[in-house]
Amino acid sequence: MLIDGIIGENMKKANFIVCVLLLSSFFVSCGVSNKSILRQQKLEEGVENPTTVEELKDAIAKYEKRAADLQLTNQQVGIWYKILGNRYLDNKMYGEALKAFQKALEYYPNNQNLYYWVGVCAGYMSHAAMDFGGTGSSEMKYNYLKLAEEAYLRAIEIEDRYVRALYGLGVLYVFELDESEKAIPYLEKLLTIDTKNIDAMFVLARAYYSSYEFDKAVAMYDKIIATTKSAEKKASAEENKKIVLDAAYSN
Repeated sequence: MLIDGIIGENMKKANFIVCVLLLSSFFVSCGVSNKSILRQQKLEEGVENPTTVEELKDAIAKYEKRAADLQLTNQQVGIWYKILGNRYLDNKMYGEALKAFQKALEYYPNNQNLYYWVGVCAGYMSHAAMDFGGTGSSEMKYNYLKLAEEAYLRAIEIEDRYVRALYGLGVLYVFELDESEKAIPYLEKLLTIDTKNIDAMFVLARAYYSSYEFDKAVAMYDKIIATTKSAEKKASAEENKKIVLDAAYSN
């Protein structure tokens, strides 16, 4: 009985080894080349070596359907990456959102909304780009800011009346890159499209002030005071107007 048990156990081990070897050879053969894949496709479509006109037309029709299926799949993948990016945004996971939108752009390279969201994410990531190594370099932060600029500009290039991208670019130039003069034409254009955008008015007034265009800054704060229904924003505009007037008188 003991001998039978040992023999049985050895047979099980031998069978196990044979199975492993067979599986290994199967997986290795699967990755040899694309020829096996092409053969499988031909079998699925029933197309081998078409020669007659009818066979060629039939082959074209079958592979056109395969191409259409692939196109639809790619479109859906791009949409899923966009949805994934927005889910990450909802959870303020801006780094992961940026990666998802980058992948979505591989499928939709002319989608202005994707470029806008890249700009938003890059702007947030610039604040997280700290000098953890203590090198004194701000290169990573600057790179994120320039990515945001490039993304906003690309969005506006695709849709020149894209208010959110115009606003994002204005904020970037005024508060992040300290290039207020660059912001002015974009914010002025925004206000010809969305004439009562109070937030854009505040940023433009600040851009005028930083560019020493005090009269225009005062006029913009007056416009905010006349337009807004928010007591808080009205008070903020009045306070900022006083700062501009003091600066104008001292120069």
